[in-house]
Amino acid sequence: MKKDEPPLDFPDTLEGFEYAFNEKGQLRHIKTGEPFVFNYREDLHRWNQKRYEALGEIITKYVYELLEKDCNLKKISIPEGYGVIVLNPNENYIEVEKPKIHVQSSSDSSDEPAEKRERKDKVSKETKKRRDFYEKYRNPQREKEMMQLYIRENGSPEEHAIYVWDHFIAQSAAENVFFVAHSYGGLAFVELMIQREADVKSKVTAVALTDSVHNVWHQEAGKTIREWMRENCCNWVSSSEPLDTSVESMLPDCPRVSAGTDRHELTSWKSFPSIFKFFSEASEAKGGSPRPAPTRRSHRLKHEEL
Repeated sequence: MKKDEPPLDFPDTLEGFEYAFNEKGQLRHIKTGEPFVFNYREDLHRWNQKRYEALGEIITKYVYELLEKDCNLKKISIPEGYGVIVLNPNENYIEVEKPKIHVQSSSDSSDEPAEKRERKDKVSKETKKRRDFYEKYRNPQREKEMMQLYIRENGSPEEHAIYVWDHFIAQSAAENVFFVAHSYGGLAFVELMIQREADVKSKVTAVALTDSVHNVWHQEAGKTIREWMRENCCNWVSSSEPLDTSVESMLPDCPRVSAGTDRHELTSWKSFPSIFKFFSEASEAKGGSPRPAPTRRSHRLKHEEL
């Protein structure tokens, strides 16, 4: 902490931060009407970051409340109750009883075959490497001061994606599953495909990535996965070009188009109209003839063509 840095004692309500959501759902300052300002205090990046995180926790809770109240979704706790996921409580959702399994401690790992232990260690190291890279990419000045708690079967975004798939999505009766994966979520989805390729292909209709940081080479995605992604995925990336303008890529996976904004955090919001059009077309095509793969054309793609 800098000598002149204020204490990290933040309010626990939106009103305490003097922010509120207007009728359009935009976060605005109660007195000035201005959008959120990250650099609230100049030259105090650490304090501004902590203020941003504290406000983010309040907004997260607020969004969950809206999902439950306005959208009639159901909140389910994952193991140990550290986090939550939200599911649609309709006939597509099947209750899953929490399995009673023995959690093997590190001292018991000697009972595992050496090859399996080596494979698990390699996956663990690769996961840590990717997460460290992403943290640096997202915010190189971020200070890691928080104590990290391991959540059983959900210790990383990749593990969480597989857990949600195995315990909820795979066991639902839904025939058309769609993914919207933002930033590191794209990497987690690719890892899910690597681990559950046949299951994902049989159940997922289309995938919309928004400014995804996945890399099919580094993640060692096979040829059949890359081919499936070319047919069923599209990545809306940050770009100053108009929405849906084709953006070239060096990777042999899904087509990339502009999200209509060069701000990473707005790529999902700005591309929603195109994403839902993309999903609608994919759903219709699944019931009829196969749809043609999106092409990397140099001119702007119209909404009607997605």
